[in-house]
Amino acid sequence: MLIPALGGKIRDVTLAGRQWFWHNADIPVARPARGDSYALAGDSGGLDECFPTIAACRVPAWVRGAGDLELPDHGELWSQEPDVTILTDEEGHSATCVWTGRALPYRFTRTIAVRPEGALSFAYAVVNTGPHRVPFVWSSNPLFPLSARTRLVLPEGARARLWAQRGVDFGRPGSEHQWPWLRAGGALVDLSRPGTALRDGFACKLFVDLPRAEALIALEEDGVRLEMRIHGREIPRVGVWINRRGWTPFRGRRSRVPFLRRKPTPYANVALQPCIGAPDALSDALGEWDAAHWLEPGATARWSMTWRARRVADAA
Repeated sequence: MLIPALGGKIRDVTLAGRQWFWHNADIPVARPARGDSYALAGDSGGLDECFPTIAACRVPAWVRGAGDLELPDHGELWSQEPDVTILTDEEGHSATCVWTGRALPYRFTRTIAVRPEGALSFAYAVVNTGPHRVPFVWSSNPLFPLSARTRLVLPEGARARLWAQRGVDFGRPGSEHQWPWLRAGGALVDLSRPGTALRDGFACKLFVDLPRAEALIALEEDGVRLEMRIHGREIPRVGVWINRRGWTPFRGRRSRVPFLRRKPTPYANVALQPCIGAPDALSDALGEWDAAHWLEPGATARWSMTWRARRVADAA
């Protein structure tokens, strides 16, 4: 289900007989207003696109044409309604969303196609429409439920770099580990099964490097695997967000939903976020991490990925 009024959010994806996305009972599905907080108004579940930053930040003053600009949490796309084109042909059904930059000069396009064989393909293009080169960080942000049966599949031994944490100590921000093992105190923790790692009450965000070749990342739940096939030359990293009841924007207060009188349900979700650039804040990607991507005036960047789902016994 695609909802243009919610910034082109994909609310539901059903593959192999399973609806995959996490939904947030404490945030209403409602059109956001400009200036709304993503955490309080946009984090209703499903899949959003984050561009040209993931975390709120101020662009460094030295960036020509964009210095000192404030960029909102989760970027600019989730809070504005894109132009949408729907097409049906012999290759399946597709929906193309086009956004125009507000703070920075760009045109961002995403085409999602449902193929007859059951695959879901994503094709992206971003054009720099301004006179100066533009830095950016992009991330797809699909949120999935986290349970004791959740398993994350990423390249074994790949560099995993810590960005943020709550309720756990995996080291300082920027510290490096090898997936799926992170050291907490004197113990090694296997994050490939985050629903049983450690105890309730922690959250963390990592960036895992991908090989510069075709790569498969996947999430398994109840004997079914959702696979994302991407190419490391186009999409060099995947962000891994694990929230085992360790973070919520409603900590210490009740939900903003008027009719909801109970305390909000602690979040238990996980995200596999194919991404270009790191970490979440464009300002840090331009600074210590030195991992922002740049687009020259008039240039276009393109990337893609494909999703499929199958029973684990059939997964190759």
